[in-house]
Amino acid sequence: MPLDRRIVDEFVGVLGAADVLSDPIKTRTYECDGLTGYRVVPELVLLPRTAEAVAECVKVCARHGVPFVARGAGTGLSGGALPVADGVVIGLNRLNRVLEVDPENRRAVLEPGVTNLEITAAASPFGLYYAPDPSSQQVCTIGGNVAENSGGAHCLKYGFTTNHVLSIEVVLPDGSLVTLGSDSAEQSGPDLRGVFLGSEGTLGITTKITVRLLRTPETMRTLLADFPSVAAGGQVVSDIVSAGIVPAAVEMMDALAIEAAEGATGAGYSLDTPAALVVELDGTAEECDDQFEQVKAICDRHGCTRLHIAGSPEERAAIWRGRKAAFAAVGRISPDYIVQDGVVPRTRLSEVLDKIAEMADDAGLRVANVFHAGDGNLHPLVLYSEADGEVERAEELSSGIAELCVAMGGSLSGEHGIGTDKACSMPTMFGEDDLEAFHRVRTAFDPGDICNPGKLFPTPRLCGERPGKYRPHPLEEQGAIERL
Repeated sequence: MPLDRRIVDEFVGVLGAADVLSDPIKTRTYECDGLTGYRVVPELVLLPRTAEAVAECVKVCARHGVPFVARGAGTGLSGGALPVADGVVIGLNRLNRVLEVDPENRRAVLEPGVTNLEITAAASPFGLYYAPDPSSQQVCTIGGNVAENSGGAHCLKYGFTTNHVLSIEVVLPDGSLVTLGSDSAEQSGPDLRGVFLGSEGTLGITTKITVRLLRTPETMRTLLADFPSVAAGGQVVSDIVSAGIVPAAVEMMDALAIEAAEGATGAGYSLDTPAALVVELDGTAEECDDQFEQVKAICDRHGCTRLHIAGSPEERAAIWRGRKAAFAAVGRISPDYIVQDGVVPRTRLSEVLDKIAEMADDAGLRVANVFHAGDGNLHPLVLYSEADGEVERAEELSSGIAELCVAMGGSLSGEHGIGTDKACSMPTMFGEDDLEAFHRVRTAFDPGDICNPGKLFPTPRLCGERPGKYRPHPLEEQGAIERL
């Protein structure tokens, strides 16, 4: 049902007509995020320029029960920014200023539309950088990173977004503007900052973030190693960690991912190898040199067929360009694909990858693997063709892989979130009591269920049943149906 004209006029009164999009051609731009299989055209798109304007927009939504979805660059891969048909999208791209870089206290204050890479660009003149680095760091925004608790290649050693955010200013679903956390390492009271980080936009909208900056390492050493099998590469990862070495990054790519990445970037990857590892060490020169020799010896012990050591910053950048372009590059070898995201114990990597290959064969589809091997964070890319009617098989295979990760002792998501994509898989990882607790937290922030509804939580079992504390369905009360 279209929004009442009086509600639209209230949004126009807050933002001005130019910042309220209602033309279906323009609002269609916001119909999906990076998970393009799910599309919903929003009723309106609001483009505020300040935190106060975001708060005023949310107050209008709260007053009229209008659902809203916050959106940054739209690079999410789990449908977390999927619009609601009778709701509004609140775009945060215009809140894109680096408000402060404080080198003395090693922190930066940012608006949510600042891209991940822009943080390090602003900090680098002071010999500092921002550690979490998703592969999409050139375009993904820090607001989205906060919503998904994003990771990246260097999170094995340095941790995820939650480990680097000191405080956040947020607009709650009633339109109030509050700050969670503090600029110091300590804070009083419960850790509501921690509750909000990774809540996938279901508790409110982030409007300002204070992040921790790290000193740029004295030395970085990077190698690219080929192996005769994914299993051999996986064993190298385990042996590196068992030796007491914590690399800055350990990334693995299989043959399909290498084919796509090399074709797109010409980064120097071997096209005839079943698996390749990117290993990066950082620290003091002496520490790096010692550990680098150990890593090379471990690679040799497991049948490394080619070892390329980056001899310059340009060669290092080329290696990373190939790895970070892998997701997009897969479009060169398949018309459509789904990027899945799951976690398994590192020691079970080979077992899980073998099982994924079996599942792909059974489905008659191909799966390319490129992943953060050091922390067991898989990113299988399920290749399919919508034109050939393979959508349903691809979605089933993708969901099956995510649930396989849970069965192997892992998790449904490492860094991309649950969103729309895996909400219905949540009961494979959590019991009813767990989900009930999650609902209670959510409804404490958002009792009206207007803040990014339909994400993260499994679809209610009965039509009309709402997330939150159990309330009998009207048909139950009439005795027409029974609760399972």
